[in-house]
Amino acid sequence: MTSDLSPIDKAKLAAASRAADLVEPGMKVGLGTGSTAAWLVHALGERVRDEGLRITAVPTSTRTAELARAAGIEVLGLDALRWLDLTIDGADEFDGQLNLIKGGGGALLHEKVVATASDRMVVIADASKQVETLGAFPLPVEVIPFGWQTTKTLVEEVLIGLDVLGRNAVLRMNGDAPFVTDEGNHILDLHLHRIGQPRQLSLVLNQIPGVVENGLFIDICDAVVIGYGDGRVELRDITAGTVEKARVALPERDNIFGDVSD
Repeated sequence: MTSDLSPIDKAKLAAASRAADLVEPGMKVGLGTGSTAAWLVHALGERVRDEGLRITAVPTSTRTAELARAAGIEVLGLDALRWLDLTIDGADEFDGQLNLIKGGGGALLHEKVVATASDRMVVIADASKQVETLGAFPLPVEVIPFGWQTTKTLVEEVLIGLDVLGRNAVLRMNGDAPFVTDEGNHILDLHLHRIGQPRQLSLVLNQIPGVVENGLFIDICDAVVIGYGDGRVELRDITAGTVEKARVALPERDNIFGDVSD
């Protein structure tokens, strides 16, 4: 029940519940990956069941696809829909300009493709994800398995000339084996501590042979829904220049998504 949830989980639930209200009948919706996005899928599933909401969703990972189908949401691939009305996803960090770090759950490539194929992207997050400057959270970089150690060396050399505080790149592991993305790639987590010029860093990283994509989302996010543990939510729309504050009644439900990481 919600009384058993941590304040962070209550905040995620509040943000997801508010964001679910942004989805209108007939929309084509991108669904993100991670614990906050999982709450969103559950909230949308309740609308499908209780209100007869009909939407078509493009999940950004196999995990999200499984959750969406279980919730009764119609799932299709991006190639079938081509363009989406709205993408709702979580974030590992966001700054005042709604630049993001994403990819803690390993789905950054699909997430960026889906987000950029949408009229609008909305991030849902608890207040702890807001930062003054990006970089405390390790920046994920998806790389092809072939020659990944060479790619890692090239990444670390490039970082020497950029406005960051750290330059340590670590191969993400899944137990004793390298983590593998849905596209069969690996992820390097860059421990930068502070990213002074995220736009420049993103461009430079994607020029390195072997790099597929990085977890910096620049000029992609249009709005953020920030949730708090007491049910308060704040919707900041950077495009419209508005801030809306409200309170969400947290429903009584089990924490069925507590084991899904962002």
